[in-house]
Amino acid sequence: MNHPAIVETLLWLLSVPSFIGDEAALCDALIARFEGAKLAAPIRRTLNSIVVPVTRGTGGPAIALCGHLDVVRTEHEGSPRVEGDRIFGPGAADMKSGLAVMIELLERESSCYENHVDLTLVFYSREEGPYAENELGPVLEADSELRQVTLAVCLEPSDNKLSLGASGSLHAKVLFHGKTSHSARPWQGDNAIHKAGSFLTDLGARQPQEVVLDGLTYRSVMSVTQAHGGRGRNIVPDTFELNVNARFSPDKTIEQAKQEVLEAVAGRATVTFNDESPSAPPFADHPLVKALSSAGVVAVEPKQAWTDVARFAAIGIPAVNFGPGDNAQAHQRNESTSLAALVEGQAIFVRWLAGLSG
Repeated sequence: MNHPAIVETLLWLLSVPSFIGDEAALCDALIARFEGAKLAAPIRRTLNSIVVPVTRGTGGPAIALCGHLDVVRTEHEGSPRVEGDRIFGPGAADMKSGLAVMIELLERESSCYENHVDLTLVFYSREEGPYAENELGPVLEADSELRQVTLAVCLEPSDNKLSLGASGSLHAKVLFHGKTSHSARPWQGDNAIHKAGSFLTDLGARQPQEVVLDGLTYRSVMSVTQAHGGRGRNIVPDTFELNVNARFSPDKTIEQAKQEVLEAVAGRATVTFNDESPSAPPFADHPLVKALSSAGVVAVEPKQAWTDVARFAAIGIPAVNFGPGDNAQAHQRNESTSLAALVEGQAIFVRWLAGLSG
């Protein structure tokens, strides 16, 4: 069966495993694939990430399209394949579908932008892990030209919806302290798990805090995602540790989010913060974002999650999320994405970039 070129490109990407931490092979394969491509300058590599300068000197906007190489290790049956309208394989939705669009724009769709857009493609590693290990950070630090782009688009799976902004995220270790004793004589100890009860009750009753920015509603929420405690079945525990994940709206800073966690704990435990990721504003009024929203996107919505648009926003670069991948399929067993949505996502990018000529 003959498939559109972008489907074959996605199948090629899926054929090169790139689970988080093992992206080198795909990075090498992309460099080899682009060896004969018409580029404005040599590819720049940082660790297992590359910056591909496609066009320069057009006098138009400088746009960076960005996608991560790594995928989450999940269970899959069989090899990458097409079944009906679905393409199956690790990372099919998140986010090798976006990478396929980027490759097609370079290899087969250059006429839509080559005379009026300075286009850069960024393929980077370790997005799915902790914030500090994400290679887009070192790439931005090392690449002064990339830090000057007019707009960045992260091709995260969004069902061809334009997802604006990003919720910030931080994790806190909330540690309750007590004293051990035999469980037959609990009055001789101080049960750390019991001491967490009032905090857990308060957090369970906490309602999302809503804010409207550029007509889009964002929610700040706080959740316990892990709990560890207990020394034995007959020992009153002296410590109980919770991981609290706070997701905060784009109008808040990391410091403000930290303060809200401290206020929620209210001195009942010690708090240690880690894995802090900033939020990002929606940039809905930016002319290039308006043009993209008019290029046939399915919808415009707030991003109630963190993505790397926040890294760009933190250094003053407007950035948005838009990709053809099936968002609900991200990190799923037998992950797949829609062939029709993939083809339409490519068409939206072509229309958007072509429309910037005026």
